[in-house]
Amino acid sequence: MGVSRTDLFSEAQNNMALAAKAFAHPARVAIIEYLLKASACINGDLVNELGLAQATISQHLRELKEIGIIKGTIEGTRVSYCINSEKWELIKTQFSTLFNSYNKLSEDNCC
Repeated sequence: MGVSRTDLFSEAQNNMALAAKAFAHPARVAIIEYLLKASACINGDLVNELGLAQATISQHLRELKEIGIIKGTIEGTRVSYCINSEKWELIKTQFSTLFNSYNKLSEDNCC
């Protein structure tokens, strides 16, 4: 497989692609949904909620944290995760702008 040419695209396009990648796995979507509903949680809660192995959840949490969708705080031996509100609003705005830019064509003008 060839080298990705991310340099050909804008920073916004690259950021949207990274965010889309985060949403590309159902476990990460489930983690995000749970965090949105709970406002915060402890990693162990996710194991009980999702029924996945701790190692699997940790891997998905790491990917979400790397792109900034979530943030975590260490409290003793526990790590609490929550949605990073600034990054969430940025992603929401970017995707809303993209989706809202679509102008539905009449059936006669469609290819």
